[in-house]
Amino acid sequence: QVRFVESGGGLVQPGGSLRLSCLISGNIRAAYATGWYRQAPGRQRELVAAITPGGQAHYTDAVKGRFTIARDNPRSKMYLEMNRLNTDDTAVYYCNRAAVPGTFYTDATPWAWGQGAQVTVSS
Repeated sequence: QVRFVESGGGLVQPGGSLRLSCLISGNIRAAYATGWYRQAPGRQRELVAAITPGGQAHYTDAVKGRFTIARDNPRSKMYLEMNRLNTDDTAVYYCNRAAVPGTFYTDATPWAWGQGAQVTVSS
């Protein structure tokens, strides 16, 4: 059974930065693409960024140029570096399986969701 533990969230002022970490445990093979999702209050969960085992990344338009996703396969970890944060980025961030457009990784069927990491951008 695959489990995800997100960490690194917090309160930051607009324009600030945060780095989220995701520890992936369980029987996960390096063949799966993974990604970061977020859910703001009253909104549906959305994919923010995804990455293949080989490092090919995809970003939603709202975070392009500001967020960077990275993956450490041997350590079963994934990261999301978030810069120039704004209030629209306030949400709970989750990691899970993801699909990466333009690649063979098209299966985004999620495993069990973790508790997520709260990111609050406020002055």
